[in-house]
This record gives sequence, structure tokens and C-alpha cells, in this order.
Amino acid sequence: MAGSDTVRLTTAQAIIRHLAAQYIQIDGQEWRLCGGGFGIFGHGNVTCLGEALYDHKDVLPHYRGQNEQSMGFAAAGYAKTWLRQRFMFCTASAGPGTANLLTASALAHANRLPMLMLCGDTFITRLPDPVLQQLEHFGDPTLGVNDAFKAVTRYWDRITHPAQIIQSLPNAIATMLDPADCGPAFLGLPQDVQGWAYDYPLAMFDKTVHRIRRQFPDAAEVADAAATLKAAKRPLIIAGGGVQYSRAVEELTAFAEAHNIPVVETIAGRANMIDTHPLNCGPIGVTGSDSANAVAEKADVILSVGCRLQDFTTGSWTAFAADARIIGLNAGRHDAGKHRSLPLVGDAKLGLDALGAAMAGYTAPSGWVGFAKDERNKWVAYVADNVAQGNRPNSYAQAIGVVNATCDPRDRVVAAAGGLPAEVTANWRTLDIGTVDVEFGFSCMGYEIAGAWGARIAQAEREPDQDVITFCGDGSYLLMNSDIYSSVLSQKKIIVLVLDNGGFAVINKLQNNTGNESFNNLLSDAPTIPQAFAVDFEAHAASMGAAAETVENPTELGEAFKRAKASNKTYVICMKVDAYEGWTTEGHAWWEVGTPHVTENDKVATAHADWESSRPKQRKGV
Repeated sequence: MAGSDTVRLTTAQAIIRHLAAQYIQIDGQEWRLCGGGFGIFGHGNVTCLGEALYDHKDVLPHYRGQNEQSMGFAAAGYAKTWLRQRFMFCTASAGPGTANLLTASALAHANRLPMLMLCGDTFITRLPDPVLQQLEHFGDPTLGVNDAFKAVTRYWDRITHPAQIIQSLPNAIATMLDPADCGPAFLGLPQDVQGWAYDYPLAMFDKTVHRIRRQFPDAAEVADAAATLKAAKRPLIIAGGGVQYSRAVEELTAFAEAHNIPVVETIAGRANMIDTHPLNCGPIGVTGSDSANAVAEKADVILSVGCRLQDFTTGSWTAFAADARIIGLNAGRHDAGKHRSLPLVGDAKLGLDALGAAMAGYTAPSGWVGFAKDERNKWVAYVADNVAQGNRPNSYAQAIGVVNATCDPRDRVVAAAGGLPAEVTANWRTLDIGTVDVEFGFSCMGYEIAGAWGARIAQAEREPDQDVITFCGDGSYLLMNSDIYSSVLSQKKIIVLVLDNGGFAVINKLQNNTGNESFNNLLSDAPTIPQAFAVDFEAHAASMGAAAETVENPTELGEAFKRAKASNKTYVICMKVDAYEGWTTEGHAWWEVGTPHVTENDKVATAHADWESSRPKQRKGV
């Protein structure tokens, strides 16, 4: 019998009741920390967790997904839109349902995004073993599918007794809210334990208001960083995704303006500055801009703010001068010290303020800033020509230009795998802060539509009149498109641009660029396909309840996009683009890929030699 200070609940009921009591303060306003969840029920989660969720359906809305992997992508898109301040849970049944979440968990882990997974598990008593969908490991009966999540989560636990969630659930939430350790959390819920009862302390269900921690940087690290920057003749700021997650965009802009330092953006940091800001030198790296890469190559001191310094940013560590000093301002110690960077561990907002105070009176030489602006002007002219329509084949860049010129400044743009992330990164001209989501942390096909759906759910809570626009290749569409149906069912409108180039054209491009013949990437070059045929994407999208149309060229695309904006339901626009021509050919830093050291193909051998010719520029971590 529960006492006056306890309440008797099942494990599942206690988890959901605790989640419902958690809030977060954002800009002076309280929001429920968990925005709800995505779930597909099966025998491993419907009878107990489903019962608990039903009782909280009004405060924790439960979106029924079509695929567990895409549910995870939607949760990631939601978390990105809320700048990691709020999260969604995903629930899946034991076995294949849970296994389907592995890819989504890896995406959230790579991108440092909060997502809570509440997944079914085998019976802890083992009395009915082996059960439906259970994997048996003959030498280790404790090992199962859920153990695979240890590699792709920041927090992992298997609940074997109801009392364990008193500690485990708050620890999972704390991990998801930690600026340095943020990432997905996984709770394995055995089917019997979900329904076991326990006398939980009532205090566990008191309303709790969270705030995301801001860590002050160490004074000595600030002094070292300031001294290094003040001695710079050619300073540069690299702005990463962490700038937005710490809500430090204003501080970054003020710091750059006060010291007249050029700024370049990573893929995750796109939309830290609007396109027209005079210190914005464009995106950096493999999918960057000539302007940003030219400035990075000459910089003597680089302030990296909120960056992972992934190879697409660093050009596999060839983008910077060999003797350039890097200062790593980051909430995470691991990121702050990469490649022997001078670490400045702390919150970006507080770190920029402290560093700015220590650098009072310093401004970068005018000749350096003039060089950066000249390079930027050249790039702006290139992009204007690249996205222009005319007597040329349909291209990704043209489609991007049409949407860019027509959309509302606060509309959110989404892209993920294939050629579109590079094309969006290079050609999209940012109209407003925080409006671009290019998922390239895990470069995951299928995120485009599912992530857009999750972003729209989040956006509807704060900016309901804006649109989420997702650029999707035919390959990604065919991989995962069912959340068009989800968006229609939930009345969360998204605009999907399906740009069809007849296969996996960007990998075909890499294949050709390394001297190889086109093989098994484009449908027309697949030896096991006797005769390829075009998919009717318009009819397919319409069959899921979306409004859909096919256009022949960018001019028609512009008119169709206006109709999509005016529509109150999910809208899919399809257009064919050329697989070989129309790619953005400028702005690329070197990227290390494995090419054959021995081959009988002269073209492959030549490409290998050309590729290796840039290796001497590669920093060796010193």
C-alpha cells in the first residue's frame, strides 16, 4: 500500500508521468520539456507503455509514425528546430521495431541532438524465453538487439527494476540537456518490468523547471586565447552549429564587428549570419565557397566557435595554413582541443563576451578584411550566375535559386544526403538567422522528408505561419517517403521538392572524378536493370494525400512554388535535373577519399596521382 508521500504506479506510468512534469524556461517562457513523441506500437510496448501514454495524450501528443527510423529523424528535426532546448521521445516495440531506430540514433549522436528512446526489451525473468523477435546469444543471455544502441547513444540503460527509473530517467534528461554531452538517450524497457508496480515518491512528479547550463570559460584560457588573437595579422572566425545552440548569434556578430574579423560558416553553422552581412565570407570546406576557402588558407589565427571540425569543414585538414593557430571555443572539451587547438572550454555566448572584453581595442588589419570582402564579392557573382536560368540543363542550383528568391525569410530549409547538401550549402543565400538545416553530421538519406515533418511540428508551436521546405533527390525519396503521409494525417504541412536525376548522381560524380566508369549508381548504368523507367513521383505523392505536380523547368517551378506556398496542405513539386551537368564546380576544398594505389586503369591511376598531390598540405595534428 502506498503511503501519503508515495504513489503506486507501474514503471511505464511513472516514466510518462515524470516526463509530463518536466518544463524548460526559454526566453522567460515555460514550455513542457518533452514536446510529445513518435511511436509505433507492438507487443513490446503497447500493453503497458501504450496504456500510460493514453492517459497523457493531451499533454504529450503522440504522433504515429510509419517507420521507426523516420520517427527518429523527425525527432531529430524537432530538436534542431528548438535548438536542442526541447526533445521528443520515440517508442518502438521489442525486436525489429527498436532495431529500426539504430540509424536515427546514430544521426542524433553524430549531430549531438537530444532524443529519448523508450524501447521494448525481452522479459527480465526469462521465464517465457525465447520469445517472439528475440535474438538468442548462446554464450550471453543478457545480450540483445538493444545492446547495439550503446555505440550510438550518450546515455544507455536497461531497466530491470521499477525503482531504477528514479535515478535513470533524470540522468537521461540531464544528458540530453548538457551542452557538452548532448545526444540521444536510450532506456530499454523489458516487457514484464514495464507493468511491474512500485511505490514511487510523489516528489518525483513535482513540476520541475530546467535551464540549460552555461559554463564560464577559465580565465587563464581566455587570456591565452585573447593574446593569440591580438597578435594575429590575418584572423578568421569559423562559426559552427554550436553558435545557434548556445543562442550566441548576436554575440558572434557583435564580436566580429567589434574586431573587424571575417566569418565563415560550417555546414551545421549555416544561417549564423545573413547572406548580406559584410563580414560573412561564405561557407567553408569541401562543399563551401572559393571565398571562405581562400580566406581560411591564408589565415594565421582561427577562432573556431561551436565546431566539430569535421573533414568537410577542414578539407580533411588541408584547408588551413600549416602554421595557423586554432583556438577552439566549445562547450565540449573533446571538440575544443582537436588537432592541438588552444582550448577555450565554455559556453559560446559567455566565451565570446569574455574574449571580447579581453581584446578591447583590437581590430584586424584593413588590408586583410578588404581581401576577404573582395573574395566574397567574387563568390556572390559566381552563385548569381550558377543559380540563374537560361539556355542550360535543369540543375539543383537553379531549383535552389528559384526557391531562395520566392520563399519567406523565416521559412525553414532542409536538406540531407546526396548532392543537395553541397548545393544548398554553396548556393543558398541566407535570408534570416537559424533557417537552414543541412543534415551532414551523418549525411543520412531519408532525413529530408521525415526531418522536415519533425521540424514542422516544432515550427507550428512558435511560427505557425511559416513553411518548412525540403530539397529531396529521387534516391532519398525512394528510400523514405512515408512521412508525406504522416504530414498529411497530422495536418503539418511541408513543401517537398523532388529533384530527379535518375539515380545516385552525386556518387556517380565522385566515381567519375576518381577515374572510374559510371557503374551501378545511375539507373541507366546498373547492369542488373535491363530497362530503367521513370517513377511517377507526382502520382505517388498524390496517393498519400499530398497536393502534387510535375514541372518541366525552373520557370514552371517558380510558379508551382507560389501555389505550394498558398496551399494549406503538404505540397510536392517534381522536376527532372541533369545528372552530369549543372553541378557547382567551384568552392571545393580537398577531401580525402580512398583511391586505388594499384590499378590497371590509366584513368584511375591518373586520378589517384592527382588526388594524392594535395596530401602534402594535410596537417598532421601538430
